[in-house]
Amino acid sequence: MKHVSAKAWLGLALVLVLAVAGTYAQSQEADATSKAFIKTAIEGNNAEIELGKLAASKAQSAAVKQFGQALAADHQKANEHAKAAAEAVGVKPPDARSVTIGTLVKLQAQSGSAFDRSFIDAMISDHRKDITTYQEQSARNNAVGRYAKQALPSLQTHLQEAERIQQQLTEVTGSK
Repeated sequence: MKHVSAKAWLGLALVLVLAVAGTYAQSQEADATSKAFIKTAIEGNNAEIELGKLAASKAQSAAVKQFGQALAADHQKANEHAKAAAEAVGVKPPDARSVTIGTLVKLQAQSGSAFDRSFIDAMISDHRKDITTYQEQSARNNAVGRYAKQALPSLQTHLQEAERIQQQLTEVTGSK
């Protein structure tokens, strides 16, 4: 059996300490990004729930009403998963309902087909931005990354449905 010198053990220990320290530094950076993302995701889900409920009650088009109902239900479910991911990375989920005030005020002031078009346009814009952000986060190897990966298919479905409804509204009214 070979004898390993103290110098060799010290060198091996130093390599291990540096490797652990590097991994720790990378995970801290990822954690800060993950924590910021999950707070924003929960706030975004809250906004989609409120806006979906507004559309379900106020829309003229049956397709927009149904989309609003589905949006509220899907984002409520997504928020349960987002809150679990937030807790897993040490983030206290935001309590307050957060809706983009400008969008909410604009939509509350509208009715009929103008409401329907504005709502669908806002959902297309929001979901395009969300999909990009969620795709970036889905690569993370933590609870937040798993949440983002799990939520992506629903976001993509919402975008496709909103684009389909937008096309229908354009065909009916002749304007976008």
